[in-house]
Amino acid sequence: MKNLLLLLLSILFLSANSYSQKRETKTNPPNILVIMADDLGYSDLGCYGGEIETPNLDFLAKEGVRFKQFYNTSRCCPSRAALLTGQYNHVAGIGEMTTQTEAPGYQGHLTDNTVTLAEVLKEAGYQTAMVGKWHVSNTIVQPDAKEQLKWLNHQSTHPLFSPIEQYPTRRGFDKYYGTIWGVVDFFDPFSLVNGEEAVRSVPDDYYHTDALNDTAVAYIENFSKDQPFFMYLAHNAPHWPLQALPEDIAKYENTYQVGWQAIREQRYKRMVDLGLIDPKTEPLSERLHPEQSWEDNPNKEWDAHAMAVHAAMVDRMDQGIGRIIDKLRERGQLDNTLIVFLSDNGASPENAMRYGPGFDRPSQTRDGETIHYPVDKDVLPGPQTTFTSFGANWANVSNTPWREAKAQSFEGGVRTPMIAFLPKSMKAKRGSINNQHVGHIMDFMNTFIEIADADYPATFNGHEITASDGISFLSALHGKKSNGHEELFNEHFNAKYARIGDWKLVVRPRAESKWELYNVKTDATETKNLATTYPQKVKEMSERWKVWADQHQVYPKP
Repeated sequence: MKNLLLLLLSILFLSANSYSQKRETKTNPPNILVIMADDLGYSDLGCYGGEIETPNLDFLAKEGVRFKQFYNTSRCCPSRAALLTGQYNHVAGIGEMTTQTEAPGYQGHLTDNTVTLAEVLKEAGYQTAMVGKWHVSNTIVQPDAKEQLKWLNHQSTHPLFSPIEQYPTRRGFDKYYGTIWGVVDFFDPFSLVNGEEAVRSVPDDYYHTDALNDTAVAYIENFSKDQPFFMYLAHNAPHWPLQALPEDIAKYENTYQVGWQAIREQRYKRMVDLGLIDPKTEPLSERLHPEQSWEDNPNKEWDAHAMAVHAAMVDRMDQGIGRIIDKLRERGQLDNTLIVFLSDNGASPENAMRYGPGFDRPSQTRDGETIHYPVDKDVLPGPQTTFTSFGANWANVSNTPWREAKAQSFEGGVRTPMIAFLPKSMKAKRGSINNQHVGHIMDFMNTFIEIADADYPATFNGHEITASDGISFLSALHGKKSNGHEELFNEHFNAKYARIGDWKLVVRPRAESKWELYNVKTDATETKNLATTYPQKVKEMSERWKVWADQHQVYPKP
């Protein structure tokens, strides 16, 4: 009897303890912080093989998990739509950019069949805030081109940058500070909003990346500790125009004078040494423009300086993320905060200089100084008075070792660095690299729902909500075997892919382009096109892509 009584008491104690732990888990869910960079390449960060100094993101990687096979949608606003809603971007209404069209998948804003991360987590008791680039609402453009330029130049004002019902504060965010549009002048950004009010002026020493990070710190300081918080920090950096502070540029002034190929090979070697890349199955892909050599480049000084400015923009972003980490640590909240970091797409090969002023690109500063678009590379990048990008060759370096770049469905366009950090409950080995899990930017919804014990609604605000296509990656954070998605698909301006198991079918957006086939298990860098070797596989996978397209409002233009 004595032994039986002891057994019963032990069972009661264990049950009570288990119940207590469950209650603690449910009543103390982690804070959630999503940090997204804009046009950051796969290998730009130090922890992903880059030479840019990113000690704070490297810290998150050292104490968290790096994902090797994580995907975005190849461009800014579609990726943001998928991240915020847990759906493929066409289902969320943003198949291309933010222009309104009649096609359901191309309405240019988050549609009524969606619910955002902020809306879902707010229902679960989270405080919500967003800082940074929104870019998922229809842009309001002035019909008069001169008036549009005056507006871009801060020489005239208009009350709204998009329909007010599409602002972040109308989609679940209690607080918001950032830009409604995409491209910004980093010293005096267009479409800057605080809450729902346009910010009419900024201080003389304003730098946008600092302002975003400092606002995030202030929001954290003012959050109640009695409730968890969800914050989405969407940086504009390092998207063009290349604009950075002189002291940051100076750190990299000599770094890139060795040229494109040398830096790319150095990055590749570091990635191999880190265990991110297996040279047997992931050889360094061919350069975007192998016919262009650094030795014969007549613009070495300009190009080396351009990459130095890009590095400076990444460096400055990391500095501010360090202040955010310090604030969480100071408040005793760092260990119970899930921090995820990623990029919205691969680095950009665009030549921003050739666009010239118009739409979202100013012609003058607020006080009337001319902004240069140096197509002949006769004005160095960096200050507010230049509007430049670093071009295809440096984008190719940033996306090492993958093929192609932003807007393409090849790996250089769609594969993103992704770091996940959650010290309190993460059971995966700290500093590990998850090579196995195939994740997608739409997976944050399912992951956060699981970790916050939240619910994904069937209806919201009187609208039926489309089911999420994402899957949770929480098991991967706990060190459990997790393969992730068996199938993934993409379409953007007719650039398409289907990834099914170990096979990937991909095509360029040009009308004359044909499907290319790669085995991503043995050739992840897409160096050996097997389309003619396996025509039946091409047929099967292209038909599967069409089924997906029909089911997800994908109607690419011919």
